[in-house]
Amino acid sequence: MNFFFLIFISFFGFYLLNNYFKNRNLLVNYKGQKHQKFLGSKNIPLSGGIFLVFSIILLFNNYNFFLCLFIFLIFCIGFASDTNFLSSPKLRLLIQSSIIICFVLLLDIEIYETKFLLLDRLLENIYFRYFFSTFCLLILINGSNFIDGLNGLLIGYFTSIILIIFYLNFYTYLEIERNIIILLLSTLFYLFILNINNKLFMGDSGSYALGLMCGYFLIKIYELNQEISPYFIILLLWYPCFENLFSIIRKFSFRKSPINADNNHLHQLVFFYLKKKKTFKKFNVNNTASFLIILYNLLVFIVSLNNLSNSQFQIILVLINIIIYLTVYFKLFTFKYKINSSY
Repeated sequence: MNFFFLIFISFFGFYLLNNYFKNRNLLVNYKGQKHQKFLGSKNIPLSGGIFLVFSIILLFNNYNFFLCLFIFLIFCIGFASDTNFLSSPKLRLLIQSSIIICFVLLLDIEIYETKFLLLDRLLENIYFRYFFSTFCLLILINGSNFIDGLNGLLIGYFTSIILIIFYLNFYTYLEIERNIIILLLSTLFYLFILNINNKLFMGDSGSYALGLMCGYFLIKIYELNQEISPYFIILLLWYPCFENLFSIIRKFSFRKSPINADNNHLHQLVFFYLKKKKTFKKFNVNNTASFLIILYNLLVFIVSLNNLSNSQFQIILVLINIIIYLTVYFKLFTFKYKINSSY
């Protein structure tokens, strides 16, 4: 009883702290930047990452101290970005890379096999293995930040992944106590409710931390159970990773810097489309666009669970997702610029 009482007190205490941030305009999201304007100019605290990270540290400190340490470090980089203390994207990427390299080396995070012959040959070299693991985690944490543009989208997507980690934990011997994952899911659900009601955003700090934590556990799941196809892991993380890679390619094609933010990510185009249809109020458009993307990915995850070890099946699912993404993206992109050119 005392344990659940402490949980209630921590949730209530954070709610009061979040209201304090909001009333004092502290740690707010809106600084007038271009990519922040598509949802409006309302100031919302970027406080979700604070509660999430300290919850992770309390829950997983006994499980893996160094995991918690590096999650805290990557949180600090995000927090510095949220507060505009670290405003240079290049410097932020450099510090991120340094932290992730140390993380990979110290925790010995290696991706040994991808079932792609050429890449597997390269992965036989230990230095390339460390480089590849670092690259994958950097793509993931920054892609996680890219999808954090609608209420509930980031939390809902990664909550779906953590539910699958909870399911796989019984088969891969991660040795994470069941109650710890349940408490983590409870924390995410609490933050999700506040997020969809415009009470807080996760910010760079929350998206970096959530991406790194999930990336670590999924790599460990594959290390401990080679019967699981590596493409199943890729499928779980396909959306934030592909969003990041596609954004880089897209910006290069328009001769723009890939590190500069814009309003042309998929979730922003979905939001714009629903908004122009005038079926919902702006607040409901935000949540509806988020729920559509979360629901789609959740259905894909459920289908993928039917054949975890079949790489061919998982590759087909990944390719179908990419084709659907590109088809929907270009249709919505064309719709947006036809509407804008008509004014």
